[in-house]
Amino acid sequence: MKKRVLIPALIFLIALVVFPLAIVLSLPGEDPESSNVYSEKSGFLLGTVIRLKIYGSEDPELFNDIFKQISEYESLLSVNIEDSQVAAVNRAAGLESVNVDSRVMDVVLQGLEYSKLSEGRFDITIGPLVDLWHIGHEDARIPEEAEIESVLPLIDYTSVLVDPGSEMISLPEPGMSMDLGGIAKGYIADRISEMLIKAGRESALINLGGNVLVVGSKPDGTPFRIGVQNPDSDRGEYLGIVSVESKSVVSSGAYERFLEVDGKTYHHILDPFTGYPVETDIDQVTIISERSVDGDGLSTTVFTLGRDKGMALIESIEGVDAILITADKKVFLSEGLSDSFSLTDSRFTVTPL
Repeated sequence: MKKRVLIPALIFLIALVVFPLAIVLSLPGEDPESSNVYSEKSGFLLGTVIRLKIYGSEDPELFNDIFKQISEYESLLSVNIEDSQVAAVNRAAGLESVNVDSRVMDVVLQGLEYSKLSEGRFDITIGPLVDLWHIGHEDARIPEEAEIESVLPLIDYTSVLVDPGSEMISLPEPGMSMDLGGIAKGYIADRISEMLIKAGRESALINLGGNVLVVGSKPDGTPFRIGVQNPDSDRGEYLGIVSVESKSVVSSGAYERFLEVDGKTYHHILDPFTGYPVETDIDQVTIISERSVDGDGLSTTVFTLGRDKGMALIESIEGVDAILITADKKVFLSEGLSDSFSLTDSRFTVTPL
């Protein structure tokens, strides 16, 4: 069976060149720069492009500290790093508990919270299923039905044993594995924001490969303007702009990573109950929240729930808003976005629920 792994253009480009830290990446929809003083640094960590822009006086040491922290988090949390602590927990599945760093425990606990909130649609123990499909990698494939059936019993967040006091984690069944990729970037973005605020910075922009978190407003007092990706485009085009202050903007969509086999597309957001890519009436979800970790957990959850149930969940959570986009180019907004979102692409239509 012939297969093709389709990789977003930006990631493909990065794979071909050595990425220099001085490259300036522009966010879709962000205002042209004024005379405000700022400094920025970019790099490749967490398997994606990292961009940090800080307004005010230049502070190379602050940049270095932040990028060092990101690297440390990656070395702790990545399932693709053999000696990471998450990889150690996975290797010990069915055998023993593993003592972990407090930061790892914190991410796992928050991941379990969203696993519970989503009733298992977002499940941090989805690792065995992710490994089977491996979408986004050169060896991506459609697993056999028997393979899928064999790993589904291993996906069960309720069976994860955690002891925050002793910082011990264990997976009770051999073959179980955690994958924190669905929540780690948001968690790390929140920690970077805390570092910037502690350093006295009142205006900054954090972009972890599309997980955007802004500190305060722009120096002139106006909100940051962040472009919302057009899900039909792979060129960074945006369909609208959301204006935010001290908020996170996180999007999930079927376009991010996918596998195409014999003309059929399989996206990377997998259903822990069926073992196949989630079937949904949403093309893209954008979550606006105070914490980026909430944006991560909720974007996946809402995508799996679909338009009506997903928006109902968002409206039930204070301080969180959402933009839902469907295949027929309709845009649905939660109530809190009436004054902060502007549509810029006439091919789309803002539609009441």
